[in-house]
Amino acid sequence: MRIISGTFKGRKFYPPAKKWPTRPTTDYAKEGLFNMLMNEIDFEETKMLDLFGGTGNHCYEFISRGCNDATYVDKFGLAVKFVHQIAGELEVSDKINVVKYDVFKYVAKCTETYDYIFAGPPYALPTLDKLPDEIFATNILSKDGLFVLEHDHTNDFSDHPNFLKQRSYGSAIFAFFAHLK
Repeated sequence: MRIISGTFKGRKFYPPAKKWPTRPTTDYAKEGLFNMLMNEIDFEETKMLDLFGGTGNHCYEFISRGCNDATYVDKFGLAVKFVHQIAGELEVSDKINVVKYDVFKYVAKCTETYDYIFAGPPYALPTLDKLPDEIFATNILSKDGLFVLEHDHTNDFSDHPNFLKQRSYGSAIFAFFAHLK
């Protein structure tokens, strides 16, 4: 895995292969997504949240581009430990809040508001289709914020009242949501 742009451009990191509990977003899909986000987000002014954070890939990319306020949430201890390790190696521990917690419980209890939320859950997660409703049932996404959900072809969010658009990169599909009312 590599960081595509910014201060850490080209930096590679390798999550441990044995018993790794996540499915990292491919570099190809991540590059496509960030090419779109470059036109929509001021990374330096964005407070971001990475749900089902896995390797921390999304947070590192944001921080590399100037974000100073990233929050990472994942319930798997190996993933959380790895993110702490990489944040230390990159010397960005002060820019990333690493939370070991269940994503749905975090969203329900969170009192923070974020400008950008990314969720990259396991594609087979039985409650994946409920995630947009959970996000919009709270005040976790700012009124002008953007929520991006990575999923595969088994889900379709085009009828969701907060759906903006979607883009596909191989088997990865990114659904974009915002407050539309």
